[in-house]
Amino acid sequence: MEKREEEMTTVTVMHGCMIITMDNEQRVFRDGGIVIEGDQIKAIGQSSLILAEFASLAAEVLDLSGHILLPGLINTHVHTSQQLARGIADDVDLITWLHHRIWPYESNMTEEDSYLSTLLCGIELIHSGVTCFAEAGGQHVSGMARAVDLLGLRACLTESIMDSGQGLPSSWAARTTQDCLQSQKENYERYNNTAQGRIRVWFGIRQIMNSTDRLLLDTRDAASQLKTGIHMHVAEIPYENQLVMDVHKIDHGTVTYLEKINFLQNNLLAAHSVWVDNSEISLLSRAGVKVSHCPAAAMRMLGFAPVREMLDAGICVSLGTDGAPSNNRMSIVDEMYLASLINKGREVYANGTTDPTALPAETILRMVTVNGAKSVLWDDELGSLEVGKKADIVVVNPSTWTMVPVHDCISSIVYCMRTENVDSVMCNGLWIMKNKKITCVDEEQIILKAKQASVELLKRAGIKLPSRMNII
Repeated sequence: MEKREEEMTTVTVMHGCMIITMDNEQRVFRDGGIVIEGDQIKAIGQSSLILAEFASLAAEVLDLSGHILLPGLINTHVHTSQQLARGIADDVDLITWLHHRIWPYESNMTEEDSYLSTLLCGIELIHSGVTCFAEAGGQHVSGMARAVDLLGLRACLTESIMDSGQGLPSSWAARTTQDCLQSQKENYERYNNTAQGRIRVWFGIRQIMNSTDRLLLDTRDAASQLKTGIHMHVAEIPYENQLVMDVHKIDHGTVTYLEKINFLQNNLLAAHSVWVDNSEISLLSRAGVKVSHCPAAAMRMLGFAPVREMLDAGICVSLGTDGAPSNNRMSIVDEMYLASLINKGREVYANGTTDPTALPAETILRMVTVNGAKSVLWDDELGSLEVGKKADIVVVNPSTWTMVPVHDCISSIVYCMRTENVDSVMCNGLWIMKNKKITCVDEEQIILKAKQASVELLKRAGIKLPSRMNII
């Protein structure tokens, strides 16, 4: 019996392009071709060989001469629920940021707000070449899942979870530890492995300052039982470490305490981890914890993360943008550029000597591909362009004033590429952006709806922003 048309497996051939595979051999094809069958990579190699074998079988043959192909980029720390809050918490300290801006905003979100916020954020992620992201913890996983499904993205979705601490809105403060755990288990049962397998559900801990020991331990056990990950902000500011030391009567901060209660596991994705010393870096490494480095957000409120030391210790460090209120730019392309420069600059600050070799371009590119895939526990299918892996691909057009000339393709991708150079994006074998146009939604309509929703949300939350100038 013949398959129905919608069940037919399509074959796409792209050729004539430079392909940066990011595989174990670090192969780069100057004149490469790649074959996509369904949602997987079927073949990759020299253009001439690919065309000779597969061109006649393909439903779509694309000559991408002059373009560069990359694995889909992976953003390992982003708050999609915060996109409607871009600009409401600029130039304030972290506690003010949380207690007086972001938490009132998030606690007043509806399911539709989360849906629109994730759509708006997802559009920006796609334009910067992201095919997969790790949600750092937001409201209404149902809304996030709807948006991810529609956009065609891949994601590890997480609910923002807190069961104690100061500054919580009343609706959150009323939640018990059991409520928090049950909610996450229900999210897992309902949304994990949905959207053609593009959505995975993780457990979340917002931060240790708002978590009881029971929440930490039960979350650890539930995630282990379900074989999923945990996403948590760890060692963001000195105040956090000092609070942990004071409460638990220990000599070090968050990481040391998490190790003491056996919370450090290889399924933990620790965000930021700015304020850790060498002994705590060793603890993270020994446990196989992954770290998401968010350079823009760190420089804005947190400080210099010891990224080089973590990489030297064997920790898998990836890159994230964080949310719009702490970065304003959801471009992983910008984060690549910042990550290298900031960490070179940190060497000057820390040691009084320059080291231009700190975090070189090839390391940065691994952080948003191979390391990103390992961080989201998906490296068996993502992170590199190899036969059998998922067809998550970014097409870059370097023939613009921002990138010409390209003498070193790796260096140019990290130091010269801008969001405008991202031409097309494929996820799971389907084009989610082609020729700079998002394929599944009307961008203008989403932007219009997001504007309206953001104004109404701030009114409900009672957030009034101070006037910076004499605006007439």
